[in-house]
Order: sequence, then structure tokens, then C-alpha cells
Amino acid sequence: MGTAFLLIAVVGSGIMAERLSSGNVALALLANAVATGGALVALILCFAPISGAHINPVVTLVEFARRRIAGREALWYVAAQVLGALAGVALANLLFGLPPLVMSHHGRSGPILMLSEFIATAGLVLTILGSARRTPNLTAFAVASYIVAAYWFTPSTSFANPAVTVARALTDTFTGILPNDVLPFVVAQALGALAATYLFAWLVEPEVEERRA
Repeated sequence: MGTAFLLIAVVGSGIMAERLSSGNVALALLANAVATGGALVALILCFAPISGAHINPVVTLVEFARRRIAGREALWYVAAQVLGALAGVALANLLFGLPPLVMSHHGRSGPILMLSEFIATAGLVLTILGSARRTPNLTAFAVASYIVAAYWFTPSTSFANPAVTVARALTDTFTGILPNDVLPFVVAQALGALAATYLFAWLVEPEVEERRA
């Protein structure tokens, strides 16, 4: 449910922004970013007590890498996230009078965008791990703030979520991505998430050892 509502927010606000911005791409991106950030705060606060707010497969990947969840449980999470994302994009398209699922023609390819997704996802994971460790009650706001900012400081506009990436290939609108460009995005996101996980462990481990001493 969380991933479905996230896609409704991302794709729906993208469609609305594109229609109302009269061709001003910067204004459309701003509206899309703010709506996504607002939805993230609400969704994480709502679903964190139920499922840990796993609305992003990289979050599940990180929890698996840190041995917080079992492999089978991780697979169920990812399946639910992808199915939720597909349902969300279909609903967003329908809300604006479009066919539920249409292949996107919005190309997003090249090494710069792959690096962008690596950096965007690594930063997201570091934000989640760092805020959850010290101020868990503020994690929703930290994540939303980071994503709103990352919409603007990354040329890929920070997808940073494999389920979102797959689903956005099925909307031929402002937020879409060409299906052929999905796999490189997902690989870059997974690598960024794993790199951030091990970087965070390296940063925190000396502090833990110092406390033990």
C-alpha cells in the first residue's frame, strides 16, 4: 500500500504539474518534488509502525545486508513493493484520464545518469541509517527532505527506488522512463545502496569499539 500511494503521488503530481505549468519544466519539477516529499512524510509516518515503511526495495536490500531480515522475507517485501508500484502508476494514470499502463518514451540513459542514481541512492541510504540511529522519530522528515533536494541536485531527478523505476516505465508522462533504461537505473541504485551500507558500517564501527573499550 505504501509503495502504491507513493507512485500515485509521484506520477499524479507529475501529470498535474505538467498540465498546469504551461511548458515551464522547472516549475513542473518543483511541484513534483514538493508533492513527493509531502507524500513521503505521511507514508513513512503511517506505515513505519506496521511494516517498517519498506516502500523501497533498496531499504529491504539494506536490511537484508545488515542481517535484519531473512532472505525469504526480503523477497516478499520486494514483490509487494513492485506490485504496489504497478498498481499505483495505473491508478495515477486513470485518475487523469489516461490508459492505466502505457510504455514511456522518455529516454533517461548514459553514464552520467547512472552515476547520478548511484549517488542519489547512496545518499538516501545514508540519510535513513543515520537518522534512524540517532533520531528515529525524525526519519520521515529527513528522508523527505533529502528526496526533495535530490530531485534538484541530481540530473536523473533521483529515482533512487527500483520499484518506482520499474513502474515509471509504464506512464508516458512527465515522470516516465524508457523501459530500456530501467535496468541500468536499478543496477546503479542497488550498487549505491550497498556501498552506502558498508560505508555507514565503517563510519560507525570505530565509535562502537570506542564505547566498548
